[in-house]
Amino acid sequence: MRDRELLRQKMGVYFVVGTQDCGYSVERTCDIVAEALRGGVGTLQLRDKGSQLSQEERYQLGLELQSLCKQHDTLFIVNDDVELAVRLQADGVHVGQDDMALENVRSAVGERMYVGISAGTVEEALRARDGGADCIGVGAMYATASKADAGEPIGPEGLRQIRQAVGPQLPIVGIGGITLENASQVIQAGADGVAVISAISRAESPSEAALSLARIVRTI
Repeated sequence: MRDRELLRQKMGVYFVVGTQDCGYSVERTCDIVAEALRGGVGTLQLRDKGSQLSQEERYQLGLELQSLCKQHDTLFIVNDDVELAVRLQADGVHVGQDDMALENVRSAVGERMYVGISAGTVEEALRARDGGADCIGVGAMYATASKADAGEPIGPEGLRQIRQAVGPQLPIVGIGGITLENASQVIQAGADGVAVISAISRAESPSEAALSLARIVRTI
């Protein structure tokens, strides 16, 4: 069964990645993920948007990343693609506000898999909580070029309001424009973790970037 406290612990450093973040190269994507996992990423989300991969190629990439995650005791989450998440028997699936309805996602994936949902307002967060989401991804925290559909930044104050509204039990990860320089503000506002794309994928050393983020999360 799903363990939300384990999820809370694992999503301190939450790496969102797809081939579009790694030069559209499957090999480079796997190399960057392997490095990031060595640095302490606790949750990996496969978000392969706008790539040239076929559904079967995306499945094969998912298998490779899932295998890496198992080696490092890292949770493996699939973004949006419920069918792929079920086929891979991933640890979880994450959907946006405009994707499949939460109750339909739960029906499709069963009771074992974590279901996360994006939320940018108090109303969206409360709907997610009351609908049975296991966690929410709150943002965009800051302006970001990595996620075209991220929406207007809500900043740490927006996250703080969401935390106060949903209470302390629901795991929250902040996402959108988070860097080593501002990650501490996101945790101080009430997030349990930080979800990043370019802060790791574009880092000179993905493992060092992940390690630095883990230190920030642990010390706040």
